[in-house]
Amino acid sequence: MPAILLIALLLLQWLTGCATSKLPTNVERPVSTASAPVATAPLVQLAQARKQKESKAGAAASGFMLLTGAQTAYGSRLSLVEQARHTLDLQYYAIHADASTERLLVAIVDAARRGVRVRILLDDFHGTGRNALVMRMAFVPNVQMRMFNPLPGDRENIVSRMWHAATDFQRAQQRMHNKLFLSDNVMGVMGGRNLGDSYFGNAEANFIDADVLVVGPLVQDLSRSFDEYWNNERAYPVQSLIEKKELDRMRADFARRDEAASDSDSGSAENGDAKVSDREGRANAAPLQDASAAQNTGGARPMPPDGEPRPGMKDAVTQEQRAQAWNMQSLDLAKAPLIWGNAIMLADKPGKIPAVDAEGNTDPLTSHASARASPQARKTLRGENDDDGESGKKSAAAVAPAPVQPPDSVVDGLVSLIDYVNKDLLVVSPYFVPGERMMETFKAAVDRGVRVRILTNSLASNDAPVAHIGYARYREQLIRNGIELYELVSDPSNLRSALGMGSTGSATPQAQRVMLHSKVLVLDGRLTVVGSMNLDQRSKLQNTEIAVLVRSRKLSAETTQLIEQGLTQGAWRVVLENDRLVWKPPQNSDLKEETTDPDTSLPLRMMLKLIAPLVPDSVL
Repeated sequence: MPAILLIALLLLQWLTGCATSKLPTNVERPVSTASAPVATAPLVQLAQARKQKESKAGAAASGFMLLTGAQTAYGSRLSLVEQARHTLDLQYYAIHADASTERLLVAIVDAARRGVRVRILLDDFHGTGRNALVMRMAFVPNVQMRMFNPLPGDRENIVSRMWHAATDFQRAQQRMHNKLFLSDNVMGVMGGRNLGDSYFGNAEANFIDADVLVVGPLVQDLSRSFDEYWNNERAYPVQSLIEKKELDRMRADFARRDEAASDSDSGSAENGDAKVSDREGRANAAPLQDASAAQNTGGARPMPPDGEPRPGMKDAVTQEQRAQAWNMQSLDLAKAPLIWGNAIMLADKPGKIPAVDAEGNTDPLTSHASARASPQARKTLRGENDDDGESGKKSAAAVAPAPVQPPDSVVDGLVSLIDYVNKDLLVVSPYFVPGERMMETFKAAVDRGVRVRILTNSLASNDAPVAHIGYARYREQLIRNGIELYELVSDPSNLRSALGMGSTGSATPQAQRVMLHSKVLVLDGRLTVVGSMNLDQRSKLQNTEIAVLVRSRKLSAETTQLIEQGLTQGAWRVVLENDRLVWKPPQNSDLKEETTDPDTSLPLRMMLKLIAPLVPDSVL
């Protein structure tokens, strides 16, 4: 038998063996729900005291702080963990095993040891390679961890995982993209950030992102959404998917590789590293302990299906990165500047992602999408109890009725709101693939006199160039329809303080690239939307998403000012001149006008043009 045929047969046999593995059946999922806020808890007392002193927006109002810089984004989460006394609920698409995450997880272990009940719900797609070490949290006392919509296959075997992703392509494409970080059911953070160095200005490639700190009643709505996902049949306890001894073996393997790769970096610890060592000693069960050179992109895994960030990093975390993570300061929640207003939550139901039956097949009866809003939706969207006391004009922030039937998705609900905008619409969406319905909605808004401005990634700043294909299809028509179109500059030296990358938290000196990851809308200067959703077909059709809609002139003004600063200082303005696309540089920059996608190579542009006809909008 020819050697090549033998190899092919062996490979086929191995792949067939991979294909036979299935998800576990008869999985025990004890039901649990968020506890009511305990009156004696410090965060509860703080929230009540601040609301009584500061809020004039009514009993249903919540407090909000826009988190744009690395320090406030990281410090708020750290403070929520440190001050938790009863519960911590985390829901994320990705938690990367790196320096920033390590510090947070060590703090979470400390919280669990003092009696805080911790629940972590993580989408399964990134739970491979080094990132699988995060799953060791499931074996920490008082911590429960579940993986949402898991894929079968060896978490260290890229071929096995890719095989299962390919043979169950549709389900593998559908991911839980929600992001929540909730403490004692009274304070929390939600928005665009996953957990990892690149979201907190601590990597070679960093994301401009936005979250919002939420204080008050709306957190209970967010907790109800978390519970719905946590208790869903698509959520598998980690113990049903992988054993602790396997995770321990993986950790030991990574530690050995790291030690071999970083011998030259094993000198005396600096201040930040001394803190790391001390905390690791106290948190023996922390998942990343012994993995001293954790990275956020290492390990075998198939490529993310949704263009979600995967910035390049060095093979190991540097001393500088570890020091920066451990030198981050907790946010003083008593002094955090809160804006009080009425708000609603809009969240996709977990049923948007098909469940798997006992045979490992997708159950079509559970494959449906439905978004839901909190009970305050009608009052908020009709403009009752406005934070400034005004009776609103007819606008998305004033009289748009809550739908009788829930929208098909969060994205559908937000697009429907655009029909009520009268004057101004600001959109920030890193992955922007509008599709025909959205295009019609934007054009109708412009036709009735609305100024529409959209900021998205340039090809150079897009961490997933394939995702740029869908946007590029609509770019010229968007401009012809009267939309003002902006694309992020990728060079951090030309961004300065644009979009919160300045005094509120800058990247480490080794940062070479910035990318947009914020998902924000401002409607008529009165309604601000922050969430996990992109305005693309993947967020609409495939992923589950969550958003909060805050009715507040003050928050909208603050958000608008930040976005407009980014448009003028950190973005290319894309226009048509003589039927040709032209990129106008930001104000006061050293950049020059361009007639092709700036800072990109001809081979990249040609490759994308060649594959564009093969890639439908629905997978972008």
